[in-house]
Amino acid sequence: MAARLPSVAFPLKPDNISNIDKLRRTFADVLGIQEERVTNELTYNIIPEGDSVAHMALVAKIENLFEIMMDTDDIVDMSSVAKAKEILVKYRVIL
Repeated sequence: MAARLPSVAFPLKPDNISNIDKLRRTFADVLGIQEERVTNELTYNIIPEGDSVAHMALVAKIENLFEIMMDTDDIVDMSSVAKAKEILVKYRVIL
């Protein structure tokens, strides 16, 4: 049975919020945590919600939300909010 991915609690491409806020909300939704917990210091290894399934769901949502396709190395390297921001900049996403 396939795992059910969490649904995004806001429209995927709302025009009225910044890309930083979109990223923060995506992390919170996928990891099932409060948005206030999503800081640059948040890494997968410090929260129980940060497993491999959540990681791949997060990658998929970020790729869809920002209309990018990450390289495998970037997917593997995306271990924190700060690293996700760094990767998005690499793909010319304005934060």
